[in-house]
Amino acid sequence: MAERALSPSAAKPAGRASAGREARKNGFWHRPNLLDLTADVLLLFAAVGLGWAAVTWALSRPLFPLRELMVSAPPAQVTQAQLEYVARTAIHGNFFTARLDDVRTAFETLPWVRRAEVRRLWPDGLALSLEEYKAAAYWREAGNADDVSLVDTRGEVFLASSDATMPELSGPSGSAVKVLARYREYSRLLEPLQARLVKLDLSARGSWEMRLDNGLVIVLGREEARVPLEVRLKQFVVAWPRLRDEFGLKVARADLRYPDGFALTPKDNEATTPQHVAGNDRK
Repeated sequence: MAERALSPSAAKPAGRASAGREARKNGFWHRPNLLDLTADVLLLFAAVGLGWAAVTWALSRPLFPLRELMVSAPPAQVTQAQLEYVARTAIHGNFFTARLDDVRTAFETLPWVRRAEVRRLWPDGLALSLEEYKAAAYWREAGNADDVSLVDTRGEVFLASSDATMPELSGPSGSAVKVLARYREYSRLLEPLQARLVKLDLSARGSWEMRLDNGLVIVLGREEARVPLEVRLKQFVVAWPRLRDEFGLKVARADLRYPDGFALTPKDNEATTPQHVAGNDRK
């Protein structure tokens, strides 16, 4: 039998067909492990997406409504009506979606509220804690006497209405802490006179003036290293009872700015000329 030799050109198609079958055999769709992994990843993403959609939908439904606002302690100055108004206007959403920072800020806009804290109270409430200002005096800024504010025990100035009986303090902007500290110091020094300090003013030029509840005005003037204000006031407190009895004056004003004594101005129904008390009368 005669043999047929295949030319190189005739052998090429068979080689290409074999390579194609091998490529298909090793392709993506013929690799079960890779297909399983891809399917698992897709299922995972689908599950996460469906879960997120379900949670978002559930949170947006009225399933967890807020029904109660618990106040940790009854406020002294903030009224129940004010609390209810803020609760109605500032609390939105449900137990999970309510924005606590917005609620806290809304309560801190109320007069007398220095700080507010808000937290969630499972299952349907919010817990509110209020820190109120503790007013120590009325405050007037120097040069703007028509606007009355309040100053608290920390020396912080705030706006609120009050009909309480408190001293009046005034001074330049930013001086409330200093004036309040001086008020406490001078009140202590005046205790022997059995008179209460009801007004203390610090001028823009640094001059101090006070008024007592008996009507007496005491002018201290500006701070001097040679004779500090505290020393002047102490000397006056020691000398005043004797001077009052000796001169028999109903004094309206005592000026302590003199280096060698006091200038006393009688009330209108007495002599109108200030009477000077020499320095040796201070002792």
